Amino acid sequence: MCKPALIDSHIHLDLYEPIEREKILQELGLYSVEALISVSFHLRSSKKNIEFAKKDSRIKPAAGFHPEQELPSDNDAEELLSFIELHHKELIAIGEVGLPYYKMKENPTLVPEAYIELLERFIIQAKKLDKPIILHGIYEHAPIICDLLEKHSVHKAHFHWFKGDGKTVERMIENGYFISITPDILYEDDIQDLVRKYPIKGMMVETDGPWRFEGVFQGRMTHPGMMHRTIEKIAELKSMPETEIYNQLFRNTAEFYSV
Repeated sequence: MCKPALIDSHIHLDLYEPIEREKILQELGLYSVEALISVSFHLRSSKKNIEFAKKDSRIKPAAGFHPEQELPSDNDAEELLSFIELHHKELIAIGEVGLPYYKMKENPTLVPEAYIELLERFIIQAKKLDKPIILHGIYEHAPIICDLLEKHSVHKAHFHWFKGDGKTVERMIENGYFISITPDILYEDDIQDLVRKYPIKGMMVETDGPWRFEGVFQGRMTHPGMMHRTIEKIAELKSMPETEIYNQLFRNTAEFYSV
């Protein structure tokens, strides 16, 4: 029996090996996955995602700069921002952008101010171009990002694979920000608690592939088909029918990204 339709709201399609990427695209129909929101790491990644989208309309490209890396030079940042401006009609969103939580854990001397300044430029651009923004912002960095979003009155914000404190969760719910849930919901208590708290109307599902998962997914290539297991668990935690969860999450993602 065919499963209801899904959209992977966050995947790094350009980071897969070509043979893996081809397998995923060939099997999307088999798993009822109608679209992939393919986010970018930097300018080169952004260009690749646009090229992928030209060849396969199910790929919906976003352009951005992932924060868990060295900051771009001023010239590189300008080039990326100009690229987004030039190609905004081909882009579904700005992302992935945010703050370097894990990088700062590895290097506590790292100062976040320059990352915050760059993120603010992306937020301003998202506002100007009327694009959704896809955010890497967890734990103590999430309130900083909320401050910036509120400062610039940006409401179409998607915090992917979110983790954070209860106060920030309440703030995000109040502001109407979206979160997306990965397959780690099957084995992470914190993510299960988040799903219980967050309204289903503010939720999507994602893989963040090619990032690999544990538990029943140990050793397996991350595939959008895994999201069906995510939906099963969300339905269990929400005590809602699976069909209702499928329909709501598909509608949430399609409307948020205008696909």
